[in-house]
Amino acid sequence: MLIFFVAGSPPAFSQALLPYAIEPELEQMEQAGIEIAEDAIQLARFRRTDAALSRAKLAVQLAPHLYQTWFILGSLYLQDDQVQPGIEALNQSLSLAPADAHANIKFSLGSAYFQNQDYKSAIAQIEAGLQMKPDISPALFDLGNSYLKLAQYPAAIAAYEKAVSQDKSFWPAINNIGLVKYEQGDKEAALKDWRAALKIDPKQPEPQLAIAVAVYSQGKTEEGIKLAQAALTSDSRYVSLEFLEENLWGKRLLQDTEKMFNHPQMKDFIARLPQPTPEVQEEN
Repeated sequence: MLIFFVAGSPPAFSQALLPYAIEPELEQMEQAGIEIAEDAIQLARFRRTDAALSRAKLAVQLAPHLYQTWFILGSLYLQDDQVQPGIEALNQSLSLAPADAHANIKFSLGSAYFQNQDYKSAIAQIEAGLQMKPDISPALFDLGNSYLKLAQYPAAIAAYEKAVSQDKSFWPAINNIGLVKYEQGDKEAALKDWRAALKIDPKQPEPQLAIAVAVYSQGKTEEGIKLAQAALTSDSRYVSLEFLEENLWGKRLLQDTEKMFNHPQMKDFIARLPQPTPEVQEEN
């Protein structure tokens, strides 16, 4: 399971107090920049990324001294998979932001470096943010994902467990602990974690499919196939090994998944699966 954009909502403009009087024209320009940036946020919520980016760029031109406009622009770049411009905008936001806003910006920078496959830099940024805000579950989750990509399994599990200790219902972290344990060869422990994740949210296809693969690999063929078909009916994106790898499934789990998918009964089922709708694809 992979989730981006840990920093949450953009910083509130109402919290940005100008420390001294400014020329009326400049003040009007910055106010216009604030309003346009807020428009960009609304457009992004409706997945109108191109329009949102255009508005965010204009907001930065009108209010280049406000860290929030740069933060919004950087975040939108990341949503559009334009990682390097996103990193540059977020670094500019960081240079302008007050100290109490640094943590959220560093969390977003961590996500950006993760997207750029620079996992050591991602860890450095997220850990720097956690020194300021140590109990942010999504940031701890992203930290665990970064350690997982570097195969530093004990550190990954520690980050995931801390995320769960802050939020008992945070099933993605529990799910990913299972991913780590499966790669370590402990299938029973992985199954326990995936069942715990599924208990929190029974509609999630990822832990259901992971359970299916694990029980299939234990020789419980019919049970595994039944669970897999239910999971793939819920979300057919998970039939793609590439999609599973993007969601941090490791080599051992992917190999066992491929074996299950090659079962004649599964091959026939997969051939009849409908393609994911654009709406479902965008949710990833």
